[in-house]
Amino acid sequence: MASVAAIRRQVEAVLADRIPSALTPTPRIIRETAATGIDGLDELLIGGLPIGAISEIVGPECSGRTSLALSFVAQMTDAGKVCAWVDVSDSLHPESAAAIGVNLCRLLWVRCGVANTEQKTEHNFSLPEKYFIPPPIKKGLHGGGCGSHPRSEVKGLSEAVSGFFQAEMIGPRCAEPQPRKKREKESFEVVRPQAMTVGRKSGPSGKPWARIEQALLVTDLLLQAGGFSTIVMDMGGIAPEYASRVPLATWFRYRAAVERSRAVLLLLTQHACTKSSAGLVLRLEEGNALPEETTVFSGLACHAEVVRERFTPASPVVPMRKPPQSERGVGWQNRTCWTGPR
Repeated sequence: MASVAAIRRQVEAVLADRIPSALTPTPRIIRETAATGIDGLDELLIGGLPIGAISEIVGPECSGRTSLALSFVAQMTDAGKVCAWVDVSDSLHPESAAAIGVNLCRLLWVRCGVANTEQKTEHNFSLPEKYFIPPPIKKGLHGGGCGSHPRSEVKGLSEAVSGFFQAEMIGPRCAEPQPRKKREKESFEVVRPQAMTVGRKSGPSGKPWARIEQALLVTDLLLQAGGFSTIVMDMGGIAPEYASRVPLATWFRYRAAVERSRAVLLLLTQHACTKSSAGLVLRLEEGNALPEETTVFSGLACHAEVVRERFTPASPVVPMRKPPQSERGVGWQNRTCWTGPR
């Protein structure tokens, strides 16, 4: 009786033209990951966030998005790598980032929509000294024959004299025709309430979409320049109706650039907008305050759920149908720096 290995070789030889390696298990693809600094989340993701892919963290305010991103950036800067933080809504607090462990010397902070507050000095608009030297006085009639014609000097004399005596005139003189003044029509302006802009500072680019465009251009430059192991695009303060206006082709282009540069693009949003371009999507729920202290805020209890994971551990058996998605979540605690370890 032939062995199982011999039968498998015979079947694969027959089907070699149509299905190569029909009965051979697919090789296991090892995906590079980077630790986030949260043990429970790293164990759930089997190593951490994928390298060379887009990871999107979705959640409302006070859900732990920024803390998770800062923890990941702290791990990368501690390893001696350079990171970039594209702050769309200008909400990053450098002191809090340094308290978590981020090396600010290895972090590029790009603030979008912030006006230049530098005051303009006299040196910025200094003119050459020749413009401050008065011209020499010309002698002779009309400047020594080089001046203008007398008729041109007479022009405008009547207007100058009438303007000089206009203050002393009580009323218009009858001999001179008076110009008719058109009566301006009354207009009523409708005062509308100003649209609320997201972010603390508006500046010249205070509109959300203007700041999003600036952030997209900056991210393009960072991906093309290379050298950044992690690029965090913080759009957590932007409303979903503005963040969803980013074309899907932009995220697909970022995905190809990240795979080529072997970097990590971490996106913080309130609503998922990268669709199929994301390699990992984490949804965070609104955090609850820890009930340890009654008068002092000690931290938040966060919970994350894996919504989409493009790169899953390969199994030797490839199913014919897509397996059902099971709920995968993990919880952790974010403690404040003034409470100390417990």
